[in-house]
Amino acid sequence: MKFARTWFGLVLGAAFAAGATPALAADDTITIGFTASQTGKLNNDSTAQMRGFELWRDEVNATGGLKVGGKQYQIKFVSYDDESQNTRVQQLYTRIIVQDKAQFLFSPYSSGLVATAAIVSEQYGRVMITTGGAEEKPYRLGNKYLFQLYSPADQYLAGALQALKATNPKAKIAFVYEDDPFSKAVAQAVRRQATKEGVALSLDESYSGSTTDFGPIINKIIADKADALFGGGHYADGATLARQLHDQKAGVKWVTLLVAPDSPNFATLGDAARGISVPSQWEPQVSFRPDFGPTAAEFTKRFTDKYKIAPGYHAAGGYAAGLILQHAIEQAGSIEPAKVAEALNKTDVTTMFGRTKFATDPKEHGLQIGHEMVLAQWQMKGGKLVKEVIWPKAAKTAEIAY
Repeated sequence: MKFARTWFGLVLGAAFAAGATPALAADDTITIGFTASQTGKLNNDSTAQMRGFELWRDEVNATGGLKVGGKQYQIKFVSYDDESQNTRVQQLYTRIIVQDKAQFLFSPYSSGLVATAAIVSEQYGRVMITTGGAEEKPYRLGNKYLFQLYSPADQYLAGALQALKATNPKAKIAFVYEDDPFSKAVAQAVRRQATKEGVALSLDESYSGSTTDFGPIINKIIADKADALFGGGHYADGATLARQLHDQKAGVKWVTLLVAPDSPNFATLGDAARGISVPSQWEPQVSFRPDFGPTAAEFTKRFTDKYKIAPGYHAAGGYAAGLILQHAIEQAGSIEPAKVAEALNKTDVTTMFGRTKFATDPKEHGLQIGHEMVLAQWQMKGGKLVKEVIWPKAAKTAEIAY
């Protein structure tokens, strides 16, 4: 904790010092490459993730750079718009490595794009910290340079199932989800976990990510007389589904959607957002005691000051990806990929994002095994919509609104 406060003080001191950091030679620069969905359906969450990257870079550079073996390196980013498309990711990550000479990589946003980027990063032996991707499959293919920051997909709705069972053990659940790799990985786990918890899935149906009219699906939910709705996928479809559930007065007493409700933008739905919960990789209220980097409260303030919007877990994940790479490079005392990968294999550290530890078993190398998720819910407090942590009980900031 002492380190975290010292680090925070150095960042602020350097950031507000007069004058700019002197330009450094190319050999005093670490280049990190990634793509972001500046356009396309993944834009909202990808932009938040990129802002997390940028805040970390700016703070490191403001202190004089990343310290490695007696030298200081400025952080340089090389990034392109992947347009939310796999074909662009494959082309651009090859360009980032071959032409732009990036030494390290951050992943794009979404499990589908991460899987494509991982093929390229592994081919060229580049360490890639993956954030914004929870599907487990890429870590079970023998990859050596891939390291997952998020809790895996099979944990996403486990807490929501437990919370619902504790509230209404006889609830009927309508499960509707986007037809994409991440959501399908979550769906596979939900079916298994629902059986384990003794909870009934009375409707189980996928939809295209381009869906804009959920009327037919909502009619099925109403006809099914479901008590609860689980599902969603990403921001565009999740926000649309939430709005149409409200407009059609679907009458479900519990809604948990993937991804979309975590975004601060979700509050713009007004009454349609009220009561909707979201499995979250991180919330500003968390009280982790970091042994590297700032506290959650410090990060939240600095992010909000810079971007004039509160951070969700996508932004926090982007920032934490930088912290984890920084920690590994400093521990390795080197920027050689093999040595940094070895340091990541040994990593067991708590940041503002929580605990980070990677599986080292070749059968699931790089899979995240240290991080824990929470369940948050939009509730009305003092006349305004706010997100509260409702599960697990040890972390809750408010009671469940059912």
